[in-house]
Amino acid sequence: MRIRRGWRQIDLAERVGVDRSVISRLERGAIESMSLGTLLRVARGLDVQITITARSRGADLDRLVHAGHASLHESVARWFGTELPTWVLEPEVTFSIYGERGIIDILAWHAGRRALLVIELKTDVVEVETLISQMGRRRRLARQIAADRGWDPLTVSVWVIVAAGRTNRARLARHRAVLRNAFPTDGRTVGSWLRDPDRAIAALSLWDRSGVPVAARHRVRRRP
Repeated sequence: MRIRRGWRQIDLAERVGVDRSVISRLERGAIESMSLGTLLRVARGLDVQITITARSRGADLDRLVHAGHASLHESVARWFGTELPTWVLEPEVTFSIYGERGIIDILAWHAGRRALLVIELKTDVVEVETLISQMGRRRRLARQIAADRGWDPLTVSVWVIVAAGRTNRARLARHRAVLRNAFPTDGRTVGSWLRDPDRAIAALSLWDRSGVPVAARHRVRRRP
């Protein structure tokens, strides 16, 4: 990536604020002694995204991650079936459009209002910027994805559902302003909108253990 841009090692080093020897060690694969912050900073300087995946020797970690996602998915689907039977849900919708590929956790369709809703389920919030970018891309492609199912939406909305928990609340709070701009609707109003989806929205809310959408930005009251 550096060579493609026509940069010398010293050019990249000066851009990201590290010594040239750091770039040299990185390009030779000697990253054991390099801090994660330095590695990410160099990657950003090259417009490269680094993803870290934790794996265990067995399948326990993978099962735990997928079990949490499956549990959240089941809770949301059950709530729709009980409270909002007018919506049709399609789970795990894959798409490949002009080289853009991905999976939509739940694609929901309200025939009466011709409203399409793209739902993303998150057991953990890691990268807010990536989440916003992904939802924007899915919203942009949603009409084409819906056309394959014979749906012709008047509006396309997105809803990010985050599993409630202290860690996720803290992460959302740290990015409150950015998330409010990207997803102005939260758990206080998304429930009423779902009963009459008369406009397009972008929503983000927490999902508590009882299976109910709640506000993502309300204060946590602590008992004395």
